[in-house]
Amino acid sequence: MEKNFLAILAAAAYLLGGSQVLAHGPETPAKKPVTISAEEHAFGRQGNPKNVTRTVEVDMADTMRFTPDNLTVKAGDTVKFVVKNSGQQMHEMVIGTESELKKHAELMRKHPGMEHEEPYMAHVASGKNEQIVWQFVRAGEYHFACLIPGHLEAGMKGRIVVVSK
Repeated sequence: MEKNFLAILAAAAYLLGGSQVLAHGPETPAKKPVTISAEEHAFGRQGNPKNVTRTVEVDMADTMRFTPDNLTVKAGDTVKFVVKNSGQQMHEMVIGTESELKKHAELMRKHPGMEHEEPYMAHVASGKNEQIVWQFVRAGEYHFACLIPGHLEAGMKGRIVVVSK
């Protein structure tokens, strides 16, 4: 009877979203069908790949640096970031405000195995590429960083300046 209860409990946890938590590891999570979120953040919203106005290649390396690490885009632009990991370690690119990135980094330090998929982040295994398509809707200064514990602290961050059209 206890085995049945545990099996039911495990199945319920899975159905209620337990499958959404993934651990950082050497493999990139499987791709899901693309649905474009209407959720808007201070730093923009998920962009439609059909409306890309600019493509930017971003390299991540074990030197804990992004190349380029400084970008300027126009408000309203939809940018496709092609994010390449040329290092041997897992890296990620997460776009956000400086304060949001710091909060997320602190959460990652407390829970280093935590991972979740958002349209403003790419988790990239060694030697692989991932993409982020993002629309910057308002002028301002935003940032991107690798939030794997220790990487941001080692300087793995960059800046995006969004200028008015």
